[in-house]
Amino acid sequence: MTQDATFEDGAAKPLRLVAMDAEDLQVLSALCQDAVFPSTEMQWQRGRKRFGILLNRIRWEDIPLAERGGRKPERVQSVLAVENVVRVASQGVPRGDADTILSVLSVSFEDSEAGRGVVLLTLAGDGAIRLEVEELEVALRDVTKPYAAVSGKVPDHPE
Repeated sequence: MTQDATFEDGAAKPLRLVAMDAEDLQVLSALCQDAVFPSTEMQWQRGRKRFGILLNRIRWEDIPLAERGGRKPERVQSVLAVENVVRVASQGVPRGDADTILSVLSVSFEDSEAGRGVVLLTLAGDGAIRLEVEELEVALRDVTKPYAAVSGKVPDHPE
């Protein structure tokens, strides 16, 4: 008798996702929730109209498997890249301080006119990064192997 494959049978593969509309961006936002990064790991390439962050995200997609397998939750370094950026503004985000660690709460899109709009990264502690874009295109790509989360815990968000 044969059995269907299970998720546990698959090898963990790095994520490579692209959001081209607000609904897609909700998926990326969920995967970026509680990602942390030093403020020095942000870069805006004005000429290329690209804003990127190297962040350390919780592998939310792996949590059920980790809990069943008795493993600690994992983090992975990922690049969050926003294309078509024409203006960047921030609030409560110190620049150039490697000791300041920022934490992502959400990534959202506010539509304005004909595809133009604002990608808003809401950070813990009342910080925010506002990216004016000509067109929505946001990518999330894992760039390292997963590693055990230092705290050994999943961030908790009491309701």
